[in-house]
Amino acid sequence: MRDPLAEPSDLIRSVSRALRVLEAVGRAPRGLTVKQIARRCELTVATTYHLVRTLAYEGYVIRREDGTYVVGLEIADRYRELVVAFRGPAAVGETLRRAAADTGYTHYLGRFVGTRVAVSASADGPRSPYQEEFAPGFDEGAHATAMGKALLATLTPDQRFRYLKEWGMRQFTPATLVSPEALEADLLAGDRRGMQIEVGQYRPGVACAAVVVIPDRDLERRVVLACSMPAADLMASARVIRSKLLSTARGLADVLEADPA
Repeated sequence: MRDPLAEPSDLIRSVSRALRVLEAVGRAPRGLTVKQIARRCELTVATTYHLVRTLAYEGYVIRREDGTYVVGLEIADRYRELVVAFRGPAAVGETLRRAAADTGYTHYLGRFVGTRVAVSASADGPRSPYQEEFAPGFDEGAHATAMGKALLATLTPDQRFRYLKEWGMRQFTPATLVSPEALEADLLAGDRRGMQIEVGQYRPGVACAAVVVIPDRDLERRVVLACSMPAADLMASARVIRSKLLSTARGLADVLEADPA
């Protein structure tokens, strides 16, 4: 949801409308006609037609034989560029893959992007339940994931309160913490433990653990490392998981501090 109070005074309407069109098409995997796009974006058919033609010319949407439009391959190219930019040095990906191969668990790198907690890199492990949405760029449910908790724990209480007020505390499962007070107590327990965790708070039967890689003063340079696993694994092997996470985090810190760009 866009904040109307944050709208820039020099907003270029045509660009804004084109992005709305692209978002509408992206949310409709079966495709949309120009009239459907216009209705969803609250635009005239004539304006929508010109915007769609431009996006099709640039490769961001594709017109199918039935007259509907779907997202184009240029979107995939931009996503690949996003993944590379978020991940950082190639050695980051290599380190994550080694950790995933060693433990069998999917590993994630997380950081603040703008003011939101986001996954910046990942490497799949065969023992972790598959979670399709946990890809670079994912920025939902910081209060319900260990990665998000590890980053939120680096904020001051006032900063956390403002974050939660802005982005909310959606209940993903019956175990999700949905009050700031409950989250504060959970983060304190994580600090004492030396590892933030969640068990079934984002997905039933799935657990996640996370540690800090770089506790930088600059918000957007703070990095955390997380791994996901069946809930029973975390309950049985929490100390081993923490030890392996901390070891991998030290290796990642060396890589990122040697190549901060």
